[in-house]
Amino acid sequence: MFTPSVDHRKAAVFIDKDGTLIEDDPYNVDPDRMRFAPGACEALSELACCPFRLIVISNQSGVALGRFEIGSLDAVEAKLHDMFASCGATLDGVYWCPHHPAGSVSAYAGACDCRKPAPGMLLRASREHKIDLRASWFIGDILDDVEAGNLAGCKTILLDNGHETVWDRSHARMPTAYARDLHRAVLMILHYHERSLADTCAVPGRAAS
Repeated sequence: MFTPSVDHRKAAVFIDKDGTLIEDDPYNVDPDRMRFAPGACEALSELACCPFRLIVISNQSGVALGRFEIGSLDAVEAKLHDMFASCGATLDGVYWCPHHPAGSVSAYAGACDCRKPAPGMLLRASREHKIDLRASWFIGDILDDVEAGNLAGCKTILLDNGHETVWDRSHARMPTAYARDLHRAVLMILHYHERSLADTCAVPGRAAS
């Protein structure tokens, strides 16, 4: 008798790297200079006991612009794994976009479908990690992060930390919520899912105690 396979998709928290998870240090690929942004380690500690997959999504145009080689990102990714572990959390995946339309390195110059605000990195992560994008969140510090998350079908949180300077309030770039830092953003996500779980588990007709 044939039994169909079950597709166990899980929710994820997608996190932008520079300015959200890590202090913004433009074009840095030196692991020794990587430092958590305010509230980031506390946020990861909160997520450590939750069933979310944790995935970093980052534009790295320095590759296309000739600022560093793409192989330099291997050490950055290894450092991120160590940083997550130091907070008791597991980093499930890292996705880079090395492209830029004005790039000087031909292999990475030109348009692509992965550079935020395009949703390509999130869609790829969804396929490779069996992620339910509708149940997932994307946290970032600029509206390109918000737009990428919205286009992928996630809920989105914009960190109101002063990094966004060009405000476009079109529908595609409106976040689900705002937060001061990554820790506050994660607390909002956890509160939302606690309420959703309570609503799902409620028995119809029974008054809440």
